Amino acid sequence: MKRTLLITALLLCCFAICYAAIADMGGQWSSTFNAPDGNAYPLSYSFKVEGSSLTGTLETSGMSVPLDSGKVAGDDLSFSVSVQGVTYSHKGKYFAAGDSIGMDVTFEGNKGHIKLSRPGK
Repeated sequence: MKRTLLITALLLCCFAICYAAIADMGGQWSSTFNAPDGNAYPLSYSFKVEGSSLTGTLETSGMSVPLDSGKVAGDDLSFSVSVQGVTYSHKGKYFAAGDSIGMDVTFEGNKGHIKLSRPGK
């Protein structure tokens, strides 16, 4: 009986920690994407996390586009966005200790990496 209660308590604690980490992913994030052509594009992401679903928008170059197929699993996240007919796949990891997100972006056979941080940090 004590063992069952202990295991249940540990599982609840693990769930609470994972939920807190996921909840912290929501909100505003920013970065700069350095394209292969040498141009730098400021990016602003707005994330909303509900369970394993990730929704939100990407704002860049005066336009706002919705996130597509957004998913969250633990501290991993993925989504795509379509900008002017080009689909950009995003796969990343949230780092709670540093309050940052490392994100790999793939588009038209090219790959890039960006680090997202909270605006003002």
